[in-house]
Amino acid sequence: MEHMIQLHIEKLPEGVYLATSDDVQGLVAQGRTIQETIEIARDVAKKLIEAQAGPGTTPLPPASEIFDYPLIVAT
Repeated sequence: MEHMIQLHIEKLPEGVYLATSDDVQGLVAQGRTIQETIEIARDVAKKLIEAQAGPGTTPLPPASEIFDYPLIVAT
């Protein structure tokens, strides 16, 4: 099953990117590029979602068929 979570990504003064999410408790990922940070965040989110799944927990809603996606274009 696919889940959609919102990532908050910021560039730190050290020049690396940090990703966190209010949707997945404990998600913190850091990378040298935005793409690397997203890939690491995806892996961390998957592991956290699997670890947090169980009786008495509220599952994340499945991914929607329609959603907004911010597209970054370098010029």
